[in-house]
Amino acid sequence: MFGRKNHMERREPVLGAPAGFGDLRLSADDRPTLADSSHARTSGKTGGKPGSSKTRSAKSAVRGRASDPDRPPRQRRGARRGLLGRLFYWGVVLGIWALIGLVGFVAYEANQLPPIQNLAVPERPPTVIIQGADGKTIATRGEMRGSSIPLRALPPYLPQAFVAIEDRRFYEHFGLDPIGLARAVFVNLTTGRLQGGSTLTQQLAKNLFLTPERSLSRKVQELVLSLWLETKYTKNEILELYMNRVYFGAGAYGVEAAAQRYFGKSARAVTLPEAAMLAGLVKSPSSLAPTRNLEGAQARAEIVLAAMEDAGFITADMEKLALSRPAVVAKNAGVDPSGYAADWVSEQLKTLIGPITQDVVVQTTIDPALQAVADKALKDALAKSGKKLGVEQGALVVLDTDGGVRALVGGRSYEESQYNRAVSARRQPGSAFKPFVYLTAMERGLTPETVREDAPVQIKGWRPENFSKEYRGPVDLRTALALSLNTVAVRLALEVGPAEVIKTAHRLGIASKLEPNASIALGTSEVSVLELASAYAPFANGGIGITPHVIERVRDGSGKILYSYASPSRGMVMAPPHVAMMNSMMQQTLLTGTARRADLPGWPAAGKTGTSQDYRDAWFVGYTGRFVTGVWLGNDDSSPTKKAGGSGLPVEIWSQVMKAAHNGLPVAPLPGTGAGNPAPGALPPGDVPEDPVVTGGPQPPASKPATLDNWLIDKLFGRN
Repeated sequence: MFGRKNHMERREPVLGAPAGFGDLRLSADDRPTLADSSHARTSGKTGGKPGSSKTRSAKSAVRGRASDPDRPPRQRRGARRGLLGRLFYWGVVLGIWALIGLVGFVAYEANQLPPIQNLAVPERPPTVIIQGADGKTIATRGEMRGSSIPLRALPPYLPQAFVAIEDRRFYEHFGLDPIGLARAVFVNLTTGRLQGGSTLTQQLAKNLFLTPERSLSRKVQELVLSLWLETKYTKNEILELYMNRVYFGAGAYGVEAAAQRYFGKSARAVTLPEAAMLAGLVKSPSSLAPTRNLEGAQARAEIVLAAMEDAGFITADMEKLALSRPAVVAKNAGVDPSGYAADWVSEQLKTLIGPITQDVVVQTTIDPALQAVADKALKDALAKSGKKLGVEQGALVVLDTDGGVRALVGGRSYEESQYNRAVSARRQPGSAFKPFVYLTAMERGLTPETVREDAPVQIKGWRPENFSKEYRGPVDLRTALALSLNTVAVRLALEVGPAEVIKTAHRLGIASKLEPNASIALGTSEVSVLELASAYAPFANGGIGITPHVIERVRDGSGKILYSYASPSRGMVMAPPHVAMMNSMMQQTLLTGTARRADLPGWPAAGKTGTSQDYRDAWFVGYTGRFVTGVWLGNDDSSPTKKAGGSGLPVEIWSQVMKAAHNGLPVAPLPGTGAGNPAPGALPPGDVPEDPVVTGGPQPPASKPATLDNWLIDKLFGRN
């Protein structure tokens, strides 16, 4: 028995059992020796029973060795499991509370939105379509500035371009794209490049309902609205809304307005390269607008084409062909020749039809071809000679003899400045105001043959001088006006009275306040280009007062007429005899006077140049029996130019524009200067306007020389 037991005590440990786990095995050094065994047996025989103190000591020794700190026990394993369990438990608890908080935050932000049952996609803001006299659209105005176009009317690659570059999984997600969002986060963290994870639906929700503010609150509301859009509309309806509302730069909202703006065509007709460029603009419309950054827009379009090919929307051959023919902006794209006129139209609409709550079509008197010529003529002249003459700005108005505005240019560049210098700015007209002085004199009995003294004159310390600083002595009024003699104009103004001159100017169409002083004869009171040209119209049409207008009619989307221009008759503001006299005198300005450089072959024309003090303003207003055109050049800050006068650049611009205006029209004589014109000094028959217009025969011979001194004596002492 002993030998067998000893054999069992020497059994080897189980291989692979880790120390401290499973059966506890003793090493060879710990095994009891033969002597120990004998002692144990002896002890047993002498009373060593189970449960004795010696037995308990042995067990304690074994337990003590098992709890040695160098050997991981079961108790430590249990402690570790307890710690992990507690961490897991509190992690779950905190996760649940975080989820509850997130749900509560989302619910709160959703509550800030209008009730879902009352939520609706806002109507697209009304668009004002402005047409020229020929019925063709020349501009669009309104908050969105463009018409909406159905998705089915677009070439398929146009909406595909937006999906490929903006939201590849558009037709798969539910408004929020977790995969796309995770991808964006990964790219942002690993590359440092900022990549958005918003879907087309989220972008539309932001455009329709929210402000551009970047905040967690707005992002949550955007998500809620995106989910609502996805349940309310089909994918194609969402895409159509998006493409008709998104901003493309250069003031173009919606794909139709953008296509017209950049390519001069409808979105229905854009090519694949053009579609790619439009889709690429959405990322950064202001900086990528092809009118200002064509290379950047083309580079972005290449990325869009690659995305379309990768998505399977186009083939590799189609991509290659599109890359070989990159989109370019249309000629004059970004240039808005009708910008100033269109803005002026928009300003008048509320007065004519009240608040605009629907799309309207406005037909104007603007001649698109003439408008383009006028805009180009002003730009080219300033580009060629503006710097040399110290002139930075200009304005121009063309009127027909009924008052219809055929062209209006308010500055050298509408893109750089929208301030309308033709309508809003008021400047000193200089000698271009003199016709009202001479007309007042004609209405008081003088004629073109009346003689007045061209000599130095002094009025309370003021000494007006002629441009040449030379004096001709006695001179007839026809010559004095043609040569723009300042001393004669001042004498006439004092002779008839500055207040009467002002009445004449207001009667013909000047609306601005004019100061009743002697210097009024030299155009020191400020007027606008539009009103000065309007006041010349009665000379061109035979004496009929006109009201300048640009809007002929306004219709709603169904064609219903909301407004139609009815010419408010101002009647005769000038008697035909005086029309004939003034036209014969002002015709000499172009034949022998200060506007000899005017070039309008075959057409009888008349007009007057003007230059204000220190060459601050240069004017020419000229007319035929068909049109009146006024041109102004100067600087916005009223700084002096480098001797830019009315007889120079303004006359050149006028000639270029008037040639285009009269192209193909039958020649019309100036009123009172055609066949059967009266002989000098005689008055033709005709109706006489009401007071204060005065008619009469030639001035009777003066008993004394018509000098300023004699005139002053007559006025002061009542001597006739």
